[in-house]
Parts: sequence; C-alpha cells; structure tokens
Amino acid sequence: MPTSSPDHSESGPEIHVALVPGPVEPHGDPPTGPDAGGGTCIFVGTTRPERHPDHGELLELEYDAAEPLASERLRNLARDIAESHHLRQLSIEHARGSVPVGRSSVRIIAIADHRDPAFTACREAIDRLKREIPIWKRERWRSGTTWSTATSPLAESASEETT
Repeated sequence: MPTSSPDHSESGPEIHVALVPGPVEPHGDPPTGPDAGGGTCIFVGTTRPERHPDHGELLELEYDAAEPLASERLRNLARDIAESHHLRQLSIEHARGSVPVGRSSVRIIAIADHRDPAFTACREAIDRLKREIPIWKRERWRSGTTWSTATSPLAESASEETT
C-alpha cells in the first residue's frame, strides 16, 4: 500500500508525496487548463545498467524507508521547496521495494508560472531527497549485494556489504 500525502491549501501550492510499492510509473500527466502554470519540469530517475567489478551486472535496486518519518520529512521538504520557488504544484513519488534495471524509482513534477523556478525546484527536490530523506538503497548484482553509498544520513551505518 503506498504511503501518500496530498496537501493543498487555498493560499499555497498543491503538494503530493508518496512512497509507492515497486517501480514508479514514469508517466505523470501534468494538469492542463487555466491553472496549469507556464512551466512544468518532470524528472524521472531510472535504474541504469551497470557492472560491478566483483559482482557482475546490476539486476535491480531495492529501496526501503523509515516510515512514517520518511513520508513526514518528504512532505516537509516538498512544502519548503514549493513555497521557496513559488510553485503552483509539486509532486514527489519514490519507490519502495524492488526496481529492476530499466524501471523508474523516482518521479518529480514541479509546476510554476515560469520555467526557471520549475527547473530549479525539480533539481533541488532530487538533490535534497537523496541527502535528507531516510531511504535506503541496496544494489542487487548477479553475484552479491552492496549498499549504495548515496543513501540518506540514517543509512550511513549500513556500510557496504557483500553476500
């Protein structure tokens, strides 16, 4: 079951955050019409093929999150970014569980009156998500696993391991 949190107030931007099981669908239809804004930036992070010198080819990434802390921090992060960049809407979805090579683990949609704040907000959202949200990423290779070193601060204690 996804952990989802829409948040909207008449005076501020519409916020949507969710931790979804398995891969994130890369398609997100941004709104159209008079409330759509002038600039929409969509970022989709996809598991790319890689080869580990000891373990061979990458099969999948496996994500887990410290709930409900991760959703709360993600909601606060989204609200902060949306307000500081004067966005109309910000949506952030991140996978929990297995994400095979070629599938998506994160999708961010930033909508603003103009393109520059949408681009800037989208970049800030992915950078801060990786730094601040307690989400762990384990890499499953053909012959072993490793913990990604690019995980959140709470995951730092899970140093690289092989099995």
